[in-house]
Amino acid sequence: MMEDTSKNLSPVPVEPDEEYLSTGSLLLEMAKILILAAVVIIPIRTFLFQPFFVQGSSMEPNFDDGEYLVISEFGLKHTKIPLVDIDVDPFRELSRQEPVVFRFPRDPSQFFIKRVIGLPGESVEIKGGRVYIYNAVHPDGYLLDESAYLDSIVKTSDLARTKVGEDEYFVMGDNRAFSYDSRVFGPVKKTAVIGRVLLRAWPVTEMTLY
Repeated sequence: MMEDTSKNLSPVPVEPDEEYLSTGSLLLEMAKILILAAVVIIPIRTFLFQPFFVQGSSMEPNFDDGEYLVISEFGLKHTKIPLVDIDVDPFRELSRQEPVVFRFPRDPSQFFIKRVIGLPGESVEIKGGRVYIYNAVHPDGYLLDESAYLDSIVKTSDLARTKVGEDEYFVMGDNRAFSYDSRVFGPVKKTAVIGRVLLRAWPVTEMTLY
């Protein structure tokens, strides 16, 4: 949601140099928006990148309602690069803790944004409000460090150990108390994944490359 930054205008006359700076600042912001539109928004719908608007609060405070994101499937799926007609085979998997957009398993017409927690073949358990990962390297499990995107006071509701299939990911929202995710509908199939979050493009003041 965009914040209203408008202010009441003062009746005090503005000095010419201040007016010039104000106009210059406005033009700069307009230029940023036009560049964003030309480089990102207008040509974005290709086989490599797709635009999505965040709807809801399940990923707060890291992704807010109304933000414009650019999603990349490059490297995750077999893709054809437009114009040059080059085929690119998948060369990477999603990484743990990457934000991703996927089709909701129970209604593929809906798109969800969550964070990857469990990788293919692993098991995920939540106990004492903390997430534990079990895999071949850590058969006895280890505590997942989520400090990069969760406040230390955030607790996650407990969940019995859940197996993630070889073609699946276990995903959760950052706003754990208000997120409908793999704790409810189970792991997400790889084929349902649209792509990873590459860029927060709007608002301009919060533009971030991931």
